[in-house]
This record gives sequence, structure tokens and C-alpha cells, in this order.
Amino acid sequence: MPNALAYLMLLIWPLVSLLLFLRLPLERAILWCFIGGYLMLPPVAEFDLPLVPDMDKYSIPSVVAFALCVWLLRKPVPLWPRHKLARALSILFVLCVVPTVLTNGDPVLFRVLGDSGPIVFLTDMLPGLRWRDLGSVIINQIIVLMPFLLARRYLSCEAGQKELLLALFLAGLAYSIPALFEIRFSPQLNTWIYGFFQHDFAQMMRQGGFRPIVFLPHALWLAFFIFTTIVAAVALGRAAQERERTNFALAAVYLFAVLYLCKSLASLVYGLAIVPMVALAPPRWQIRLAMVIAVIAVTYPMLRNLGLIPTDAILAQAEAISADRAQSLGYRFDNEAMMLERAAEKPWFGWGGWGRNLVRDMETGQIISVPDGRWIITFGTFGWLGYVAEMGLLTLPIFLLGRELRRHKGSATSPYATPIALILAATLADMLLNATLIPITWLCAGSVLGYAERLGNPDVFRSKRSLFDGQQAMSASGTAAGPRTLL
Repeated sequence: MPNALAYLMLLIWPLVSLLLFLRLPLERAILWCFIGGYLMLPPVAEFDLPLVPDMDKYSIPSVVAFALCVWLLRKPVPLWPRHKLARALSILFVLCVVPTVLTNGDPVLFRVLGDSGPIVFLTDMLPGLRWRDLGSVIINQIIVLMPFLLARRYLSCEAGQKELLLALFLAGLAYSIPALFEIRFSPQLNTWIYGFFQHDFAQMMRQGGFRPIVFLPHALWLAFFIFTTIVAAVALGRAAQERERTNFALAAVYLFAVLYLCKSLASLVYGLAIVPMVALAPPRWQIRLAMVIAVIAVTYPMLRNLGLIPTDAILAQAEAISADRAQSLGYRFDNEAMMLERAAEKPWFGWGGWGRNLVRDMETGQIISVPDGRWIITFGTFGWLGYVAEMGLLTLPIFLLGRELRRHKGSATSPYATPIALILAATLADMLLNATLIPITWLCAGSVLGYAERLGNPDVFRSKRSLFDGQQAMSASGTAAGPRTLL
């Protein structure tokens, strides 16, 4: 169980965020509110409040950053993307939960026959979804979109995208220190500081050593974060002057060594495939790779649902690389198959919350499936409607950026847009294996979408901002100006 410090950290994060927004430029305050919260706040710990979603290390920074931006600094955050499909997907993302709740009012009962006679004993049950659950789920969907909306507005210009990559890079350097500590001495920091270990300790042991986890949900999350910081370092180095380029290159080599020590094959493969593209390839090839990865990530669940993925052949290839990796992948495939069978009972709107999407023993109620990939969790919970909304919002920015780059062929564009798109694409691929959808992912998606919109219409945000700022200036009547921004 989390100790008092864990809950205290959640309580004081709004105060920490307030100081960030008062003392830093807006873009940096947004970034460090999200990235700092993700890296420092305790996992698992949450405040279970009535009628609203649980407040944890993901939702608290989202709500606080959005509230401080809108109500404290009086900065506009447009709610509607310019592209019609992006707007439709945003609406669908929020409202797709309505049919899910309406079609899951019946409880899930676990029963066993008595020893004598046809008497049935109820051993356990999962409650049905009620009208009051609808408000909580809709609020949760809105909270999830908050980093997306903030990044679309304030992290979508070239300067804002540079700040995004720089924040990831600096956070990676800082986080590598506790990561190396846990690689050497075992993952104990969360236990020492927050009073509990957040996962199965046996999964932190690999190849005769330890995998670091620090304050993240799993060692795989940490390895993937280190991968994103390497991409950030290489992208910043490529756009920097010669002397700075050397420093970024040395830092990238160091972070790559940390990634190798994290002992995560998937993140290492992402690094070997994507980092050279960021370092050497022109933007048009980077965005093409991002689009290919996005297509694979979107179509895999559909093909898997139809039984068209050759899982046996994939396992044979994994066996040739490592027996441990093949066993882990086979375990994932087995659980996917069980959960797909469960999801097939309600394919369009899903089973909703309370763990109703999980496969359980129908007599005891004991969970017998372990969902790993984000896609199978979304598909089982909200059905095809929720899956299309979520994956559509995450993949559409990549394709819109690709379209705008083709239209502006030969024109000067941001050197940071396509590396962010590749980070987003790699996250989509990793979501096939792990539930690694975090607020930073939504920041990347919003940044890419906003930049694509800026390429299509340079004045997409300018007119609204000038009107708002004029109103703010008249109402301020001589008060001190807020923190400067990069826009």
C-alpha cells in the first residue's frame, strides 16, 4: 500500500505546478507539469473521489495544467481541431462511452451449482454500469484529451516543438541516474520512498541482472521513455550548431548505453530502427516511416481479430532470437486470444469498466487473463467505436503532417516535427504490446496535429489569440503581465 508521502506528493503537485506556471514560460511550464508528474509522482496511488474519475499521476497534471493555463494565465485553448475528421474523432472519443454505458446495465454474475439439486449459488458479481457512471467516464475522456489540446495550441510551432524535445532530453539525462542505480542495486526506490513496489518484482530480473523501474508502472515504460529521449537528443543535435551537435551526440551515445542496460528488446529495436533515420534521413523519409508504422499499428488489431496474423510463425522467429522473449510473446498472444473471445460478445461498444472486459473463471470470479496491449484494453472496454476514436486521434496527425510536407516540398519546415511524429508512431507500435499510452503521447499527438494545421493555415491560431489578448489587456488595467511565451 502507498504510504502517506505518496498521497502527499499527489496533493502538493498542483502547488508545484502553480510555481512552474508562475516562473517559467508557458510552454516549459506545461511540459514540466506533465513530464515531471509522470516521472516523479507515485504509480498506483490515487484518490478515489465520488462521481469523478480517479485522480492519479496521469489525471492530476492534466487537470492542473489545463486549469492553470485557462483560468490563471487566461490563455486560450481551442477545443476543436481545424480538420473535420480530427474534430469528428474528438467528439467520438468523448461520446463513444455513452452507448457503452447504456448497453452494460446488467451485472456479470459468477455462479456455481450446489452439491445437491439444481440450486445455484452466486459466488461473486461485477456491477452493471449506471447513469451516474456516465458522467464520470465522459469526464475521464475529457481529461485524457487535455494534454492533446494544450500541445496542439502551445507546443505546435517550431519553438514549442524544440522545447518538447529539449524537456524530454533533459528529463532522460536526469532519470538515467536513478535508473542506473536500480540496474546496479535492484529496483528499490519506489519501495523506499513511497512504501510499496508497483509491480511483480520477478519481472524486473532479466539476463542475470535487474531492469530499472524507478517511479513508473513497469520497467518497459522506463525503457521506452529512454528511447524517446534518445530520439530527442539526436533531433536536437542534428538541428544544432557544430559544437552543440557534438554534446548532443555524446549524450545520445550515453542514453543508448542506458537503454541497452534496461534490457528491453522492443525499445532497443525501436532505437536501432528509428534513431538512424532521425540522424541521417530527410524529413520526407522520416514521415514515411512514421506513416508505415502507424498503418501497421492500426491494422494489426483488425487482422488479429480476423485471425489473419501468423502468430505461430512470429513465435518461431522469436524463439530463434531468445527463448525467454518467445515465451513472453506467446503469453501475450494467449491472453489476446482469450480477451478477443470475450470482446467478441460485445464488439461494437465493449464491456465498460469495473474489469468487465477481463476473462474470469465463471464460478469463482478469479481473473484468468492479463491484458498487456493498450489496443486490446480499449477494444474490450469500449469496442470498435472506442478503438477507432482513440487510434484515429493518435494516427491522424501523422498522416496530416505527411500530406502537408508533400504540399510544402522544398519549403523550410520545422526540423523537430518529424522526430516527434516518429516518437508518436513508435508509441503506437508499442501499444500493440503494452499499455504505454500516457499524457506525453497525447502531447506528441497534439504537437504534430497543430504543426500540420499551421502548415495548412499559418493564421490558424493567430487571430484567436490576438482577440483574446486584446480582451485580456483591457481587463488587466495595468496589472503585471503573465509569463512570456515562445509564440
